[in-house]
Amino acid sequence: MNGTLNKVMLIGHLGDDIKMHYFDGGNCIGRFQLATNEVYINKTTNEKITSTEWHNLVVKNKAAELCEKYLTKGDKIYVEGRIRSRQWQAEDGTTKYTSEIQVTEFTFLSTKKDAENNKKNDGSESVKNTNFDPQNNGLPINDLPF
Repeated sequence: MNGTLNKVMLIGHLGDDIKMHYFDGGNCIGRFQLATNEVYINKTTNEKITSTEWHNLVVKNKAAELCEKYLTKGDKIYVEGRIRSRQWQAEDGTTKYTSEIQVTEFTFLSTKKDAENNKKNDGSESVKNTNFDPQNNGLPINDLPF
């Protein structure tokens, strides 16, 4: 293979609500952390171990606004994107580094708002899937990648 690939696919739960940042000209970005878990059994103690990995995610413009509107802490989401590293100067003059996932597509797998609305309406819970492709003029797509 002659080319390279920078693609990330994650399914996890939001660690907090979306933090929005607005810029001149109407653009915006949303930042949030996504938790993914690995569960395994310790062979010597037979203890169930859960290891959580935290991922810093960035969504832009319409995608950020949709995430802010519909997602809250604890919601489950599928995301696709690219890993980006960046650096900046902190106020104390030190250089800081971070790696982020720049989200290009996402699907809401379960939201607390949907669950609350469904419980109010009929007492049962269902999941509303919304797949969003920012390159498709911000229109939802109803096909899941899995």
